[in-house]
Amino acid sequence: MRFSQDFAPPGRVRGAARAAALAAAAVLVLAGCGGAGASSARTAGAGASASAAADRVEPLDATPEPRLPVTVDSADGKRTTVASADRIVPLTGGLSEIVFTLGLGGRVVARDVTATFEQAAKLPVVTRAHDVSAESVLSLRPTVVLAETTTGPAEAIGQIRDAGIPLVVIDPAKDLSDVGSRITAVAAALGVPDAGTALERRTRDRIDAVRDTVPAPADGAAKPRVAFLYLRGSASIYLLGGRESGASSLLEAAGAVDAGKASGLRKDFTAITSEALAKAAPDAILVMTKGLESVGGTDGLVKIPGVAETPAGMDRRIVSVDDGVLLNYGPRTDRVLRELIAQLYPEKGAAR
Repeated sequence: MRFSQDFAPPGRVRGAARAAALAAAAVLVLAGCGGAGASSARTAGAGASASAAADRVEPLDATPEPRLPVTVDSADGKRTTVASADRIVPLTGGLSEIVFTLGLGGRVVARDVTATFEQAAKLPVVTRAHDVSAESVLSLRPTVVLAETTTGPAEAIGQIRDAGIPLVVIDPAKDLSDVGSRITAVAAALGVPDAGTALERRTRDRIDAVRDTVPAPADGAAKPRVAFLYLRGSASIYLLGGRESGASSLLEAAGAVDAGKASGLRKDFTAITSEALAKAAPDAILVMTKGLESVGGTDGLVKIPGVAETPAGMDRRIVSVDDGVLLNYGPRTDRVLRELIAQLYPEKGAAR
């Protein structure tokens, strides 16, 4: 199954989404989700502030000058020598975010469809639903290409390398602990290690500051259980995140429990069923903004079998964060965490 550009899954979940698509479609029938539904008072505007905050990246104050050539280890086991960073092509939105925030956005000549922030908006897109077009990449005469281990198809990656273009593969983000190592790896590949150190420190400090705003639970109160749902109604994909979904550490940093993980789901994603949702018993549901739109908003989401019977569904307690930033685990993760905390604890006025 192929995905449209508008609803391309982010790098962290696209492999799981593709693998589970047929199973999800077979297991779940989505009923009555034609139009966009109005959100309840608890979810009105959910995701709006996250989208606004996520619309731009904040580059470092000083623009670094790459010191090249450098030879770095690629996550796919190869060693790559980068001699020029004059024309950079990052093949995921998360990598684009890092490059621009390092201050090298003026050298980027193309983007992946998930690079949704404002500074990258006018760049040509060289992927479709994350399938890289080698011809499009090569036509832009890049001097270095950045990819992740999940970037594909393999034939396109091979074609770029065979053309003699330095291609550095970075491990994808899995949780908060990956933020610093990804920034450092990208900075090293582009010959700006000092800028990488500065950005890693700034990002870490900002995340730590936001974590300090998590409200302390009331005496005897349990942490909120939050289920991460990956939704693409146009492709009949409805998945419940488990231990490896990529959302667990973010939820835990926000003082919540990953309901899918806590219910014993060992995989990254599984098809949504009434039984799985009943076992997860979420107090709130985390979704991506476009995913929520694709099922008809909150009104459509609660019509997915099993959702309305959960505590989250009964309360219509939906947390929505922009697709292009939620699971990037990069320089804007502090903003994501701040928005997640604000939506989970609105009565506390947290992190606003």
